[in-house]
Parts: sequence; structure tokens; C-alpha cells
Amino acid sequence: MTTDLVAAVDIGGTKIAGALVDGTGELLHRVQRPTRARESAENVMGAVTEVVTGLTDHPLWSRVGAVGVGSAGPVDAREGTVSPVNIPAWRDFPLVAHLAKTTGDLPVTLVGDGAAIAAGEHWRGAARGRRDALCMVVSTGVGGGLILDGRLRPGPTGNAGHIGHISVDFDGELCPCGGRGCVERIASGTNIARYALASGWRPAGADGDTTAAGVAVAAAQGDPIALEAFERAARALAAGIAATATLVEIETVVVGGGVSQAGDVLFTPLRRALSAYATLPFVQHLDVVPAQLGTDAGLVGAAAACWNSDTFSGQGPLGT
Repeated sequence: MTTDLVAAVDIGGTKIAGALVDGTGELLHRVQRPTRARESAENVMGAVTEVVTGLTDHPLWSRVGAVGVGSAGPVDAREGTVSPVNIPAWRDFPLVAHLAKTTGDLPVTLVGDGAAIAAGEHWRGAARGRRDALCMVVSTGVGGGLILDGRLRPGPTGNAGHIGHISVDFDGELCPCGGRGCVERIASGTNIARYALASGWRPAGADGDTTAAGVAVAAAQGDPIALEAFERAARALAAGIAATATLVEIETVVVGGGVSQAGDVLFTPLRRALSAYATLPFVQHLDVVPAQLGTDAGLVGAAAACWNSDTFSGQGPLGT
């Protein structure tokens, strides 16, 4: 039987997406459902099952040789469990075992969503051709993954590169992860909006957008509180990036996720702050670029991680 496709699943705090992906990274069939992140563990898994069933029912499923999963983390690839900070009901949740009820005996590669995005951007996006890169997603959370020596390095549990939970303010606010002053607690879209609102910012009009996207619009128009909210987020991101670059000598930083859609409102203060934090000679010239794959980065990356897994040797170019 030909097994030239993989099934990719991307689990985040807002949506769960799935796709059948070929060896060039093309998404041949896509399914998506809301996460139901504040509901029970069973309801969240029900949404995952709906997505996966939408794949298994497709005629191309017979060509699928493995399943790749990128999940909000932390994850434990060794145990097949996930404990996403933004899905409270899932703590040490046996995701891989539950998936097997729908996917059968197919091998499953589990990585954190940041690692998945890194794999995707390295395969088909802004980090293509780069040997050493940090790829980040700045959205409702902040995640990341590492490409080192030309390969995804997810670490033993699948969490390596999780920049969102580097502490950049030792006396900062308590983060849901249990730490204090984490990058995510300052720079995620949720926390950008929270900081702006707490500082007195209000969107124009009674029905104005109070999310980070609304703050970005106001910042682009010169609102001082909105600008400070993004400056603060940029400093946190820059501190985390500088620490990462100092440890592993990356050459490129790829930034994606919903907050990155703010464009220069984010990237200008980020590059400025990075020049202040990354001062050693070997980290002074980091290339900071926007991601290219958009909302499909996690799916493409979950597929890439799967193609490169030791448990699968499909017929696509990454699996040979």
C-alpha cells in the first residue's frame, strides 16, 4: 500500500485543525473546529476527534502512513501526554492514546506547537535554507521552536525552544505556568490587551476592538498607551530572544502568530530592543523576519516533524 501522505493535527487554545499533507507540504484536505478550551477534558477531546474523523473519512486516508501532532504545551512526547497552559482541563492528558481510538495503529509524532511551527517555517517558510533559527508564535500564548544545524531540535519531550516561559522579570506577575514574569505573561496578545486596558486605553467607539488587534490599530495611529503596550511586549520578546541566541547561536528569528500581524507596530520596537539586549558580538546581527505560512504553519510543521520522525519512512521527500 502506498503511504505517501501524513495526517497533521494542530491543537491550540482557540482552534483545532487537521489536514492530509503530502511530501511537498501541500494541504490536500483540511478540517477545523473550535477548541472549547474552557470546557471539560472530554469535550476538548471530542473536538479533536471531530477533526480527525473528518480526515479518516476522506478517500485519501488510505494513503496516510503516520500522524503528526503539534499541540499547545507543555507536551510530553515520551509519554504521549499534553498539559497545555491554555486548556485547563488537560493536565497529563493521554492525547496519543485517545488519538489511537480513531487513527488505529498508525505511528504518532507529538511535538509542542512552537516546535511544529519551527519545522513548518524551516520546510516551507521564512526559515527555509537557514541552518540555525528560532521560530516563534506570538498569539494568545507565546511559543517557539529551534532549528539547529539544519534540523528541528524538539528535545526529549518535544518542548525545546518554548521561549514563552523564559522569565524576563523575576519579580513580575505570576504566570499560569507557575513561573513569574514570563515572556508570555507580558507579550502575548491577551496580555498586551490586558495591559493596555488596565492602563486606561479604550478603543474608539462603543463597539471597538478590545483585543491586541485593536491595540495595534490604536498604536499605529499614535495612541501613547497602545504604543507602550507594544513597546513593553517587544522588550519582553527581545530579552527572551537574546537569551536564546546567547545559548545556541541562532542566525534568524522568525515571528508569526496573530500579534505579528501588527507589522511595524511590533517589529520596529522589537528590533530596537533586541539591539539593546543582544550585545555580544556573536548575537549582534540577528535577522528578525515575519513568518510566511500564516495559520497553516502548525499543520505544515506537524507534518514536517512526522516526515522526519524515526518512526515513519514514508515516500515523501522528507521521509526518504
